[in-house]
Amino acid sequence: MTVLILAALIVFININIKLAKMNKRYRKMMRGMEGTNLEQLLMAHIDEVHQVLDKVDHLSAEYKRLDRRSAFCIQKLGVVRFNAFEDTGSDLSFAVALLDGNNDGVVISSIFGRSESRSYGKPVLGGQSVYFLTEEEKQALGKACAKKFDI
Repeated sequence: MTVLILAALIVFININIKLAKMNKRYRKMMRGMEGTNLEQLLMAHIDEVHQVLDKVDHLSAEYKRLDRRSAFCIQKLGVVRFNAFEDTGSDLSFAVALLDGNNDGVVISSIFGRSESRSYGKPVLGGQSVYFLTEEEKQALGKACAKKFDI
């Protein structure tokens, strides 16, 4: 009889330990849910998940729109400074190529002299210009076209 009582006591202690663990998990799960049943809790979470999915869809569409638009923004830059005339000091003349993701854009050059300065702008489509480009403008365009724009 003593062995039977001892076995029952061990089983009782084991059950109490498991019940305490389960009770702790239940309290943790129901924290802040006074008077709320499990069905209401799950429905609230499902609604929240649907709202998050709608936001993700909206953000994905916005990302795609911005990605398409950014292809037409200036992404590549090439700069070459040079001395256009021997009688002027320093490299005060320059050629700048400003290109988008499709290598479309403009080459701007400025020739600086002692008595005057001149600026030129030449359109670029697909990395090429229909206008004659100076050697410095070709270098600036080559530098810009060689750049990769990766995030």
